[in-house]
Amino acid sequence: MAARPQGGGPMSALIRVDPSAGRDRPFVIAWLTALVALCWACLVFRALRISTVDPGALPAALPGAVLAAAPQVSPYRAHELGLVLAMWGAMLWAMVLPAATPAILLFARINRLAHTVRYPNLATLLFVVGYLMVWGGFGALAALAQWALHDAGALDANMAVTNASACGLALVAAGLYQWTPAKHACLQMCRSPLAFVLTGWRPGLFGAWRMGFTHGLYCCGSCWLLMLLLFAAGVTNLAALIALAALILAEKLLPGGTVVACVGGLGLVAWATLLLFP
Repeated sequence: MAARPQGGGPMSALIRVDPSAGRDRPFVIAWLTALVALCWACLVFRALRISTVDPGALPAALPGAVLAAAPQVSPYRAHELGLVLAMWGAMLWAMVLPAATPAILLFARINRLAHTVRYPNLATLLFVVGYLMVWGGFGALAALAQWALHDAGALDANMAVTNASACGLALVAAGLYQWTPAKHACLQMCRSPLAFVLTGWRPGLFGAWRMGFTHGLYCCGSCWLLMLLLFAAGVTNLAALIALAALILAEKLLPGGTVVACVGGLGLVAWATLLLFP
């Protein structure tokens, strides 16, 4: 007879047979899909609302000197800053959650098999909460940066930085970072969720939150400069959001994801060259 695996670690749990372990998969996929769909719906609504602002609302007969003297921007009020913060959160979560789904599903399965907590669904929820908290913090910093740029008059109607040289330098930085060891080390942890879960396993509900937070740090370390490119393309630019989300998804899920990252870096540097040397 084959020896029964001893211990309650995740490695031994992987080789146990538990018919109920796969029942959570459709449920987890369903609520992750609902959350991503809600985030994208908020972004589309926000972009459409901004696009309906009539740029010709000012009288056409107004003298140019008076137009130049009119204030171009007004400082964010408290509720407007709250909307910007919510927009950044929805934007980041919509782009990163699809790429993180394999890690979330793997954690949910191993957590169910390992029997480390009484409520495995709650542990999975805490894993996702920890992951999203990292991006929520990043979004808060980005919202503060947008606040400062907006009040300084450095953003256009699409919330993009108006200085072409600054946008070009940001593209160069993001493109070069795609080739760095730090980028590829973080990307490798995102691309290998099994290795991350097995080497970084933490039991209990707090352990689940901590694992999600750690995985979010790796993901943020891989993508943070790409996210800052939204200041160059425009925070409300849906085409840029979709392109960045597709690049992040390809980097993390395709077999040649590291090659995709390097090719994407070359593309960003080429785009920067056109901005810096038109």
